[in-house]
Amino acid sequence: QLQLVESGGGLVQPGGSLRLSCTVSGFSLDKYAIGWFRQAPGKDREGVSCISPNDDNTYYGYSVKGRVAISLDNAKSTVYLQMNSLQPEDTAVYYCAAEPAVAYDYYHCVLGTTFRSWGQGTQVTVSS
Repeated sequence: QLQLVESGGGLVQPGGSLRLSCTVSGFSLDKYAIGWFRQAPGKDREGVSCISPNDDNTYYGYSVKGRVAISLDNAKSTVYLQMNSLQPEDTAVYYCAAEPAVAYDYYHCVLGTTFRSWGQGTQVTVSS
């Protein structure tokens, strides 16, 4: 059974940083693409960043490009999302999700509709 567990969310002041973690079990990061998505109240889900073992390029959403970095640690079965220069508009619940790497393409990261396995989410609140 594929499981994903997010952690690292919290309250941060504007301009601050957070590192989110997505720890997976039941599958190998060598076989799956992992994406970070977010959803704010009243807004559509938005792709933040994705990483695939089959792709040298990572995907970053337009609204976060230059401020976030995705990375993975195979030994720890964990994917990280480092977020810097956070702003109030980054407030949302952040989810990680998995899609088999053989099926993944970078545009799947825009909305995440092809990702079938999801974590429970972690709240990120940016406020002074």
